[in-house]
Amino acid sequence: MESLALGAFTLFPSSSIRPSPFSRVPCRGYSFASLQKCNNQVLHYQSKKWNTRNNDSKFLDGFLLFQGKFFQKNYSTNAVSNYSEGSGSSMQTSLNAFYRFTRPHTVIGTALSIISVSLLAVEKFSDISPLFVTGLMQALVSSFFMNVYIVGLNQLFDIEIDKINKPDLPLASGEYSVKTGVIIVSTSVFLSFAIGVAVGSWPLFWALFISFVLGTAYSTNLPFLRWKRSPIAAALCILVVRAVIVQLAFFMHIQKFIYGRPIMFTRPLIFATAFMSFFSVVIALFKDIPDIVGDRTFGIRSFTTRLGQEKVFWICIYLLQIAYGIAGVAGVNSVYNWSKCVTVLGHAFLASVLWKHAKSLDLTSQSAFKSFYMFIWKLFYAEYLLIPLLR
Repeated sequence: MESLALGAFTLFPSSSIRPSPFSRVPCRGYSFASLQKCNNQVLHYQSKKWNTRNNDSKFLDGFLLFQGKFFQKNYSTNAVSNYSEGSGSSMQTSLNAFYRFTRPHTVIGTALSIISVSLLAVEKFSDISPLFVTGLMQALVSSFFMNVYIVGLNQLFDIEIDKINKPDLPLASGEYSVKTGVIIVSTSVFLSFAIGVAVGSWPLFWALFISFVLGTAYSTNLPFLRWKRSPIAAALCILVVRAVIVQLAFFMHIQKFIYGRPIMFTRPLIFATAFMSFFSVVIALFKDIPDIVGDRTFGIRSFTTRLGQEKVFWICIYLLQIAYGIAGVAGVNSVYNWSKCVTVLGHAFLASVLWKHAKSLDLTSQSAFKSFYMFIWKLFYAEYLLIPLLR
């Protein structure tokens, strides 16, 4: 068998053992120019080495010419293709890690709340002007960076807990080093305040500053801080930011700073603040339900670790149902028929969907609790679509 494989066809006389056509020539670099230069060196070396008087030289010259063209066409093309694919894959991986680091469900919630509350200051269609859009973008961009600071700081101090509760986060999984996390968090808070100061809106600045103070106190593991250890303090932090600061400060930013109108706490604004107080408490309670294992391990005394997952779950459901009931009453008292119809039917629909999902949930499944938590955020988004319609 070996004779059939190796000796059936002889290209060279037995008296002359010739070097392999693939003999190595030193090549450095991976650019197009270096690859082509390397190829030319190979051809020159082989042609010189294989310069023989026998009849097979023409065959060898043809073979070397074919090899050179094949190398130039395929190898260099594949090198570029692999480099491009590698760069694209690396960029996609980096963007994916940053996306998860920002906790996108909170970013979306912040953006929708700011847009919704800003629209409450709109009294007529002509108010939606380039000036309004500019003021809205100032609020959105500065708040985005502050949001990244708050969730990023929490991840920096919760790395060991997140290895149990949220192992897919970049710091917990090891995709980000602590140094990388610190750089992102520091840059974000700097950009947020830089925008806030440059804009010159006091309502916007105080919204950013109070969010910064409470977000820092919530996560930082220093004496008298780390308020997330206390379920009441943790809930108050989220309630103040999500229910009070977002509603009042960003409304005043548009009403006073952009439009130059006197500050008036309208009925829709009061409703939004009251409703989101319920919702913020629910988010503060529910977020700890899927995290019970890690919180117990590291001594976080949340309501879930004290009362159990099932009890806290149903407390959250009943609180939201009460909030939807209040929203229905507010809708009935609207001065416009179209507003009555939309707000009453909209909240009734959301309440029924919530109840249906709650009754069908497997209360023994941790993954089911995590999925339901994200469903709560979707209800949060939906509410901010209804708030501007209450008039």
